[in-house]
Amino acid sequence: MEFIKTKLEGVVIIEPAVHGDHRGWFMESYNQKDFEQAGINLNFVQDNHSFSATKGTLRGLHYQSNPKAQTKLVRCTKGSIYDVAIDIRKGSPTFGEWVGVELTAENKKQFLIPKGFAHGFMTLTEDAEVQYKVDEFYAPECDRGILWNDPVIGIEWPMDVTPVLSEKDKNAPTLNEADNNFIYGE
Repeated sequence: MEFIKTKLEGVVIIEPAVHGDHRGWFMESYNQKDFEQAGINLNFVQDNHSFSATKGTLRGLHYQSNPKAQTKLVRCTKGSIYDVAIDIRKGSPTFGEWVGVELTAENKKQFLIPKGFAHGFMTLTEDAEVQYKVDEFYAPECDRGILWNDPVIGIEWPMDVTPVLSEKDKNAPTLNEADNNFIYGE
């Protein structure tokens, strides 16, 4: 596995070693020893799987607040998505900055998004499936969101379309209005 650091501290793109032959391919999508050798010590407790039927579906920007914040390890297992992480830690030198990566069933890349970051993705194909591990159980009382097109953040989504959104995501607050208890360094 190759662990590629991004401009946001703790946000990592992971490229697994894929072994293929005439039968197909094999890869390890997660190996605790490899992660620990890369300085990433996590205890994943839940796996999630989402399906989006329509190209241009946008899910996010989501996070769980403390004390139930989550680190996510995201991958696309069918189709393709554009995945983003946004630093929402107050006092961080990169507060409000974002990084994005295309995750596809073909490239098999994964995206590690730590606590203190919001997460969202847009589907680039029909019938996209996303699977992700989290290190904290879902806690509806801590479920939060930020508006997907907040001009302060300025995410450059790859498709110039009106996205397919949930009512929750359509009505999410901006970064400056969001209920956010993440403090850089804590």
